[in-house]
Amino acid sequence: MSKQPGATLTPLAISVLALLEEDRMHPYEMYQLLLKRRKDNLLKIRPGSLYHTVTRLAEQGLVQAEGTERSGNRPERTTYRITEAGTAALRTRIAEIIRRPIREYPIFPVGLAEAHNVPVDEVIALITERIGWLDNDITELEAIREWARSHEVPRRYWMVIDYLLGLTRHEVTWLRDLIEELRDGSLPWLEFDEGGTRCPEKTGDLGHDWGAALTDDVLAELRKGGTTTAEL
Repeated sequence: MSKQPGATLTPLAISVLALLEEDRMHPYEMYQLLLKRRKDNLLKIRPGSLYHTVTRLAEQGLVQAEGTERSGNRPERTTYRITEAGTAALRTRIAEIIRRPIREYPIFPVGLAEAHNVPVDEVIALITERIGWLDNDITELEAIREWARSHEVPRRYWMVIDYLLGLTRHEVTWLRDLIEELRDGSLPWLEFDEGGTRCPEKTGDLGHDWGAALTDDVLAELRKGGTTTAEL
């Protein structure tokens, strides 16, 4: 069964359709407006990708060219409008995204899951550096939020800033707690020799195979709040 147009709208396609819900415009105007609204905090915005996205949406019948215009010596620009199918696809995709969490596979958890391959002192230094970057993000997000408040911008347009701020603050708190555990030894770490080579683990210690006994049946029982006698 073929998918309906818009069933897999990319973040950039969603943003394009949302802009055209406001008014008709040409791709370069969309690009400028997305940057002006700081949407680059949410998604990658490049002129080439945006033009390709508009072309793709037109092929799907979600947007339609309205005509071309020329200003001075600039190249002709094609103005687009959203179609009824485009509006339906936009609303459907937004509902899908909000309704149910999906696994997006960000890169940081991958690094965190394999951090034991790095000496503990280095891990602490790296996490400390990350916290510094996140603190900068928090400062910027707080400034954006304060500006929006002071200019009485309706909160529905910038509530995502509150969401990002909450996520970032929570990550910083968690990372600081992790550093404390690493420093006081309450989170035991692998040992490395003076040359930085990882020392052999003690026999009997669980490693990457710790989840082998966590079968679907065991997990289902745990989700229900039950107990399990599965041996690790």
